[in-house]
Amino acid sequence: MTCAAALALPAALPSGALAATAAHPRAGAADTSTGAPAADALPAAPPGAHSLPAADDTPGHTRSLPLPDAPAGRSSEPGEGPDERALSPREVEPFSLLGVVWDDPDAHLEGRVQVRTRSTVTGSWSGWQELESHHDDHGADRSTPEGAAGRGSTAPLWVGRSDAVELRVTARDDHRHQGERTTDRLPEGLRLDLVDPGEAPALEEEPAPQPTRAGAPAATPAGLPAAAGEPAVLPELTREETLAELEAARAVEEPEAGAAGPEQRAQPYVGPRPKIVTRKGWGADEKLREKNFAYTGKVKAAFVHHSATGNNYTCAQAPSVIRGIYRYHTQSSGWRDLGYNFMVDKCGTVYEGRAGGVDKAVLGAHTLGFNSNSTGIAVLGSYSSVKPPKAAVDAVAKLTAWKLGLSGANPKGKVTLTSGGSNLYAKGKKVSLHVISGHRDGYSTECPGTRLYGQLGTARSASARLQGR
Repeated sequence: MTCAAALALPAALPSGALAATAAHPRAGAADTSTGAPAADALPAAPPGAHSLPAADDTPGHTRSLPLPDAPAGRSSEPGEGPDERALSPREVEPFSLLGVVWDDPDAHLEGRVQVRTRSTVTGSWSGWQELESHHDDHGADRSTPEGAAGRGSTAPLWVGRSDAVELRVTARDDHRHQGERTTDRLPEGLRLDLVDPGEAPALEEEPAPQPTRAGAPAATPAGLPAAAGEPAVLPELTREETLAELEAARAVEEPEAGAAGPEQRAQPYVGPRPKIVTRKGWGADEKLREKNFAYTGKVKAAFVHHSATGNNYTCAQAPSVIRGIYRYHTQSSGWRDLGYNFMVDKCGTVYEGRAGGVDKAVLGAHTLGFNSNSTGIAVLGSYSSVKPPKAAVDAVAKLTAWKLGLSGANPKGKVTLTSGGSNLYAKGKKVSLHVISGHRDGYSTECPGTRLYGQLGTARSASARLQGR
């Protein structure tokens, strides 16, 4: 299995592409390079399409296009060929991210999912791009309410601002069962979800109010972030400032600790807190997620991922990519919130992911079988064949030095975790893993991509140095 992202990505769009809404020229002739029909001939989305509601005060929406059902009476007899579904080229409301969704989270899409889209900026069609069809390995553990309530889905793909789409889905046709030929069927209830993440807010480099979010309570009684004055960005702290903040927070939470002597207040191995763009900063619509938070035990490990959404984004677009993934995870996949605890863009900016407090042990939906007692960090992009930027690897090191340091974990060490059930480890099995592991260490997948996985040793060493080890 793989969580690698799309192939044959179109050329990167200009930094202003996300906000472009003006009509582009539409030639009457077919695009001979891709076989695309004349733009004027494209049908609109079919009557069966529907939009999932957006929040009243936040732009963005999800539009769903159902795929045709399998032909009546179809069987899986040898010679019949693979199950295939398709959406012909059609014009749609502008969107920037897409994915294929189906009803049963336990059903697997064994096959190939290909899509092409038309840019609102250039009016040109992309080449065919492949969606990663196996995405359940990024989900919540099946034993949790979140895991049981989810839906099956591919990895989402960022395509940039687009206004037309074509899709084809083909089941795998293979030979199994002692030479007997069988044809896999596609899951029921297939649909293509097109996500408009809405406009990105302007980020303000403002200092965090006191107490800072890292030292503040994780939730209000209503379950929503407390602060009308919550900052868009948590500023970077030096190691001395980080330690002072931890000491202040400890004195509030454990007053008796303030009476301890210096020998009982040894400085922990914790790295300086990196700058973190909060959910407010990237424009999270808090009405999309579950109101209450979910916590796990002590954060003992960090799992590194790539988002499998492709590399066709600018750093200025990263908040929009995250809003698209957030909407896809909650509205399409049916998760309670964004699956990852943190995200890092190609420029090394760190973003808060799942809500509940950046310094808290928030239960994520990132590594099936190992979501408990861990934190999930996704580097935006696809790194199976593309080397991750140094800025992104450095950011992973900085983030883990701080986050793991809060619970005393050594980034260069090993830890024993109990599997919640994955395709590598049965439920209940105790597994020894690196404190900073790749997704593939807990689940048979290509994630976080071979090139990013190869940088984890560098990240572990740098993280430990930042902790003062």
